[in-house]
Amino acid sequence: MTTSAAPALATEAQGWFSKTENWLDARGKGAWIAAMVLGFIFFWPIGLALLAYMIWSKRMFNGSCSSRRHARHGHSFRTSGNSAFDAYKADTLRRLEDEQEAFESFLNRLREAKDKQEFDQFMEDRKKSADAGEASA
Repeated sequence: MTTSAAPALATEAQGWFSKTENWLDARGKGAWIAAMVLGFIFFWPIGLALLAYMIWSKRMFNGSCSSRRHARHGHSFRTSGNSAFDAYKADTLRRLEDEQEAFESFLNRLREAKDKQEFDQFMEDRKKSADAGEASA
């Protein structure tokens, strides 16, 4: 009887931890930092453990926690029960992703054009200074 209770207890504890982690992720990095500070205030080893977990799981240095959660699950979303709305939502998300990719591509082309213009200007200035150096000699 104790052998079957131990896995159930471990599953329940893991469920509690996962629920807490998801709750903090939904509220963002600020919630994690607040939990860590409160942990240091009430019992410093808890704060230290939260800090270590935040660093180990890379929550401290990456973007928001909610974006990581969405990236981990892909674009799965809960169905509303209305298949027409769910299809519209999926189509809209796909369209927005396409627009975002097109915009990021545009920004990259814009940066490359600016870099090329700056490099061409540098080369022209360098040529002018070399020509002026030869003329004065």
